Amino acid sequence: MSLSSPSPPSPESMQTRMMAAAAAAATGIGGLSDDDLLDLGDRLPALNSTGHVSHCVRCLDGLPASLVEMDASRMAIAFYCLGTLDVTGYAERRISPSDRKSWKEWIWDQYVGGGFRPGPSASGKDDGDHPAQSSGVAAPPHLIMTYCALLALAILRDDYAQLDRAALARMVGACQGADGGFATMPGADDADLRMTYCAFVVCALLDDWSCIDLPRALSYIQRCRTYEGGYGQTPLGESLGGPTYCALAAMHLVPAEHECASRARLQPAEWRATVRWLLHTQAQASSGGGGGSGGGGFAGRTNKLADACYGFWCGAALAILGADALVDARALGAFLAGCQYKFGGIGKAPGEHPDPYHTYLSIAAASVVSPDPAWKLQPLDPLINATHETARWAKDHVCSAPCEPKR
Repeated sequence: MSLSSPSPPSPESMQTRMMAAAAAAATGIGGLSDDDLLDLGDRLPALNSTGHVSHCVRCLDGLPASLVEMDASRMAIAFYCLGTLDVTGYAERRISPSDRKSWKEWIWDQYVGGGFRPGPSASGKDDGDHPAQSSGVAAPPHLIMTYCALLALAILRDDYAQLDRAALARMVGACQGADGGFATMPGADDADLRMTYCAFVVCALLDDWSCIDLPRALSYIQRCRTYEGGYGQTPLGESLGGPTYCALAAMHLVPAEHECASRARLQPAEWRATVRWLLHTQAQASSGGGGGSGGGGFAGRTNKLADACYGFWCGAALAILGADALVDARALGAFLAGCQYKFGGIGKAPGEHPDPYHTYLSIAAASVVSPDPAWKLQPLDPLINATHETARWAKDHVCSAPCEPKR
């Protein structure tokens, strides 16, 4: 299977990085000002891995009332929770054989039309705990939830024996619109870069790019690029950290030998602009440019406050570009540590209640930028957003699933 990781920087790009680092030191763009720099001799607060794992295990059993609005995205919650166990290295210890079996069964119960739906309550069927709310017709497959389900199954080391590869490829292709973008479901009109990224991951796992119009998809990504160097969620949108990650990861997932590969890489001037904007989202948040101190975290867009999840979206984007050495990793680690809830879990900012989304992405960010060796985390594949072992499992098994699925 030809799924390439980010290529090592060329000598020219290394020179660019050195120049950028020097400029960052002189201007403060690469991190905190001299007055705000952390004492490198001080240890960061401990990462409460056991508490965060316990928070996610509780959420797998049932969401608290404060997170009831997330119920419509249960498949994504499952991925965030299982991903936290995986990145912290607790998956084998905390997932019992019976839980592994029941969670696999639950995920496959959401398999419909070649992909996966958000959860049983989306089907309109009565599953006992959630009475039917509609006619009983199963909801169509959802592209983001399909991405989440495939990775959740990889964490659980499923063999994908029930996966119909041809149907999955057709579903992804059906989500692409005439403008090249991808919608959440076939026939929907809600295309943005999140779904483009999910479609590219599925194609990479299938090792099959023939199911989509790749040139049109790359043109859609290019139209989302902004003058700042980031990417908007849709064409003509404002630069945002999440869509910027989605755009960069999607482009770097295109195999180097593909005829469209040259269109899927940034030109040197684009690289510099994107790196500068991403670094600025940490610098301005740290200096209070968003209206308050971000304490080393990344903001999602210009002149906004820091949010823990953007440590991953922006930090991983820089890693994809080979510029993660320019991140003020120690300052980011201090911010993430301050977002930890005393009973486990991580919130969007210090003092906020935790949720599986911010818990997982904060830990994933720490894995990518490595703020403290004492935070022992599994290495993460920044393109797939899963540990290297889980990404490798998905790559090896999705494309080799039996042609005749077992149902």
